[in-house]
Amino acid sequence: MSSLPHDSNTDMTSSLTATYPWTTSPLVTCAPMRLIANASLAAAVSVAGGLGFIGAGSDISTLSSELSQARDILTKANISTSTGVLPIGVGFLIWGAPLADTLAILSKPENIPAAVWLFAPREPEQLKDWTQGIRKATNNKTKIWIQVTSVREALEAVKLASPDLLVIQGTDAGGHGAAQGAGIISLIPETIDAITDLCNSSPSTPLPFFVAAGGISEGRGAAAALCLGAQGICLGTRYLAANEATIASGYRDAVLSASDGGTTTIRSSVYDQLRGTTEWPAGYGGRGVLNASYRDHEAGVSFEDNKKLYDEAVASGDQGWEGERARLTTYAGTGIGLVKKVMSAEAITREIRHDASKILSGTSASRL
Repeated sequence: MSSLPHDSNTDMTSSLTATYPWTTSPLVTCAPMRLIANASLAAAVSVAGGLGFIGAGSDISTLSSELSQARDILTKANISTSTGVLPIGVGFLIWGAPLADTLAILSKPENIPAAVWLFAPREPEQLKDWTQGIRKATNNKTKIWIQVTSVREALEAVKLASPDLLVIQGTDAGGHGAAQGAGIISLIPETIDAITDLCNSSPSTPLPFFVAAGGISEGRGAAAALCLGAQGICLGTRYLAANEATIASGYRDAVLSASDGGTTTIRSSVYDQLRGTTEWPAGYGGRGVLNASYRDHEAGVSFEDNKKLYDEAVASGDQGWEGERARLTTYAGTGIGLVKKVMSAEAITREIRHDASKILSGTSASRL
């Protein structure tokens, strides 16, 4: 038996959106994709009643300007910032982002985000340091989201940092995640059960909310994640086809033309090595579309020769994503085949929420 019955999960879903008063249930969020999720994308998701995240990643050099741009967009859209909290979130790769400088930015009253998303510590203790620092810098106005990829990581995060929310990422997710793990169909309920047991045995540890991530590209996947016990859902690959995403047209076209993501994408360190983004902690890999770079690696082409070809593809621009000889990194999840067309981020957010709600309403009615 699930530790979270349907009615209980419905109440928690409503409580999660109540935490962010501009949002509509069920909560739809966009992943803080580094270099891709900018102020325009994050703000558009929030305007549509979701929670958008700016992907600061490990580089905060443009964070102040991105927050300023988001604030302007949200103000023009009449999304209230009167509470002193920006109705967006910011995601950090805490293995590389500078904590002290980040806190200095977030401590400014005009920069306080509704949520901060933490991922990929080099040492677990970093979660505690970041959580305590952010809560102090923002006077507890910013909610802490921690992304986890296993039950063990989830338990560790709750014990160390007592986050407000856990993002449970399954292995179907695009971009970086655990090299070894489970899909959300088993990971979500097992994680929720383990965390619920932990919190029940330790009354001083509050039960966090749960958001599902990994392989969700449309309403059916969102509804399934909510049935598994999540109170909200996060999409990354679907927002690669958002008008507001900062993405090369060749990258976007490669996403739109791909299908059967279970066989056409793979999680590997090859693309990180070719791009030179090798700072990630051990145990993480990036899921992307299989192309000539990976095939040549598997065929035994030397790294030097493969890197030379990759650099030539970079110089060719959008052509580096074209055809059978495409070589450039195309991070995307297994739900890539469900991404069919370019839409505004607002339209994507509303469509996902509408379709998931419609499915869940029908499911509930059929059980009466």
